[in-house]
Amino acid sequence: MFPTRIYHADWGTDPRKRWLAGAKLGPEGRYTADVPRPVGEHTQLIPSIRGEIGLRGSALVGFDFPIGVPEHYARAAGIKEFKSFLLQLGTGEWSDFFNVASVPREISIHRPFYPFRPGGTKQTHLLKALGLQDRTDLRRKCERKQSGRRAACPLFWTLGANQVGKGAIVGWRDVLGPALRDDRRVALWPFDGHHQDLLQPGRIVIAETYPAECYGWFFPEPLIGKGKQAVRRKVSAPLLNWANNTGIELKAALQKEIEAGFPEGDDAFDAVLGLFGMIEVVVGKRHLREPTEDRFRKVEGWILGQVVSPS
Repeated sequence: MFPTRIYHADWGTDPRKRWLAGAKLGPEGRYTADVPRPVGEHTQLIPSIRGEIGLRGSALVGFDFPIGVPEHYARAAGIKEFKSFLLQLGTGEWSDFFNVASVPREISIHRPFYPFRPGGTKQTHLLKALGLQDRTDLRRKCERKQSGRRAACPLFWTLGANQVGKGAIVGWRDVLGPALRDDRRVALWPFDGHHQDLLQPGRIVIAETYPAECYGWFFPEPLIGKGKQAVRRKVSAPLLNWANNTGIELKAALQKEIEAGFPEGDDAFDAVLGLFGMIEVVVGKRHLREPTEDRFRKVEGWILGQVVSPS
C-alpha cells in the first residue's frame, strides 16, 4: 500500500535550518506536494503526524540524519541491535552518550561524540579513543564515498559545516527515542522489517534519507553551488518535468517556490528534493534495495533509495 502521507525533514542543529516538505495521497491515487515549511517545535513533529493520519492513515517520514551506528563501533560497544540501543541512550551506562566530549580524554565508547568546540581537534582522536583502526571504521557502508557522491561526514564528528553528529543527537534524543517509547505504532526502517510490510494502517514508518543521494536522479549535471538561489532556479525545469511525468500534483505555492529557486534557502530546497526522492521510491520509479544482511537490518541501517547495493 502507498502511505497516505509522505514527509521529508531536512535536518540541522540550528532550528532555523530544519525544514519539512510533505505530500498527501488523494482519493484518485495521486500525491499532492505542498510548499516546505519550518519544522517548528521538533519534539511535537511525530505526535502532530499521528494526529494527521489517525488510525486509518499511514505515513512515511524521512529524516536527513544518520539512523544506525557503524559496524566497527557497534562491535566495540557490544551493540547487537540499534533500536534497542537507541532506547537506552541517556540512561544508565549510556547517560553521557549525548554529551559531546570537549577533549580527547573525555571520549569513550559510552561518550563518542567529539569535539565540543574547534581547536587542536582531530578525527584520529576519535579513532584512538574508540579503539578503531581506520577512518573508514567511523562510517557506515551507506555513508562511504560512491561514484558521483563524496563520503558523508562520520556520525560522531561534530565539527564543520557538513557535520551530522549534532543533528543526530537532537534527532535521536528528542524525536526518535520519544516516538518509539510513546507510540508502539511507530516503526524504523529497515530495523523493524521490510518497507511494504511496515506500511500498514495507523503506522508511522521512519527512514533515513540523504538529499544529495537524489540529485543525480533529477539533474543531468552535477549540482554545484546549491547555496545560491540562481543555481537552484536553474534546476527548476527538471524538477517540474519530473513532477509532471510522475503524475505528482504541485500546489501553486510550491510551483512558485521551485520556479523562484527556493528564496528561503537550500534547506527548503533539500526538504523538497528529499520528498521527491521518497515519492520516486514509493511509486516504484526507483527500485528499493531492501537490506538483507543483519549488519544493515539490525545495526547500521540504510538510506532510503540508496543506489549502491547493501549486499
